[in-house]
Amino acid sequence: MNQDTICAVSTAPGTGGIAVIRISGPEAVAICDSIFIPKKEGKSLSVQKGYTLSYGSIQRNGEPLDDVMLSLFRNPHSFTGEDTVEITCHGSIYIQQQILQLLIEKGCRSALPGEYTQRAFLNGKMDLSQAEAVADLIASTSAGQHKLALSQMRGGFSNELKGLRAQLLHITSLMELELDFSDHEELEFADRSELRSLADHIEQVISNLAQSFSIGNAIKNGIPVAIIGETNAGKSTLLNALLNEEKAIVSDIHGTTRDVIEDTININGQLFRFIDTAGIRETNDTIEVLGIQRSFKALDQAQIIILMYDLSRDCKTFEAFYQEIASRLVNKTVILAMNKCDVSNTFTPTHPFPDEWHKIAISAKKRLHIPELQKLLIEISAISSIQENDIIVTNVRHYEALTHALEAIHRVQEGLNTNLSGDFVSQDLRECIFHLSDIAGEVTTDQVLQNIFQHFCIGK
Repeated sequence: MNQDTICAVSTAPGTGGIAVIRISGPEAVAICDSIFIPKKEGKSLSVQKGYTLSYGSIQRNGEPLDDVMLSLFRNPHSFTGEDTVEITCHGSIYIQQQILQLLIEKGCRSALPGEYTQRAFLNGKMDLSQAEAVADLIASTSAGQHKLALSQMRGGFSNELKGLRAQLLHITSLMELELDFSDHEELEFADRSELRSLADHIEQVISNLAQSFSIGNAIKNGIPVAIIGETNAGKSTLLNALLNEEKAIVSDIHGTTRDVIEDTININGQLFRFIDTAGIRETNDTIEVLGIQRSFKALDQAQIIILMYDLSRDCKTFEAFYQEIASRLVNKTVILAMNKCDVSNTFTPTHPFPDEWHKIAISAKKRLHIPELQKLLIEISAISSIQENDIIVTNVRHYEALTHALEAIHRVQEGLNTNLSGDFVSQDLRECIFHLSDIAGEVTTDQVLQNIFQHFCIGK
């Protein structure tokens, strides 16, 4: 497949006045030379150096199709590692299709989804985790997503994995060297205390990477925020205020919201996934009971809880409600949103709420202090704790591989602590290396590659 020369439009249709058509493969320069007439004589692509631009026209049978700019990248110094030409033409769909048709007539093949990035991986321009980050970068819709994808694409995660594999290979080589001289029991190439210390360090790094997935997944898909409270506390009104649209039905009738309502919003570059839940109360209504059960499920899954309290109501009722759900709020980040501050600002609980709670007075209906609530959400969200050089895992495939690697390194630690035979310890070490190598694509199967790249857009 890599011997084919491929072509595709790399810009989305109808997005602007220009479009980019990418051609990559061994015949890319020759094929483009055959249809391109440079403005200056003697400036054909075949004599141009890499990283140069050429101005001229694309012609079919002597008739010009469009005036274009051609960007030339010589192998291996291109995205794919192959000779690559990018034609910048006008954005007309007709012009794009005519140029593509002409390229195919001259010997190109239409590129498959993700084939350019796949070739970059196969040609050693990036490892598999970096290739997956390309898709994440294209799909990013927030500053948090962009930051993580760019870091991974530039090799931050890859370098961390490379260091771990090098340390594991060092341990393995020492262990297996001992096996080669097993008939000499007095020989010990690997100091066991040093190996235990190294294995402990590797376990800690892998564990931290695996644990970072909860943060990375939240940033990638939106930090889940559940809005909970008693019926008619203003939950749906708050959701509408945060989204700045009438997403949820608002009514004075208790139990209006009978199912969870979800939507996402970008606040200062961070994506949040807000979940408006059914009001929690005792009821015999079958449908409302199902909605309350889903509210509890959303509460358990949420990273941040906005607990709504109606300031116009008796505080004792709210305290009784809190006691019913208190166990579900353990280890959760809670914002106590005291609603209807325009009507009343009195809040005198008889039992103090946890000190770590964040408290804010708002009016969801009149949208008072909503910007302050959004600012508070940003301050306590996952992205605020991320440092520039932190490695955060966002990919489910990577997380699963890290989990398997962690299980293997735990067996290595146990084997070293119990003086297990070196051949068994070595096997567990190699299994750990295998799972880490799977992330980088060093041992990945064709089926995995197909599954990854088929979800890319054509042209990338």
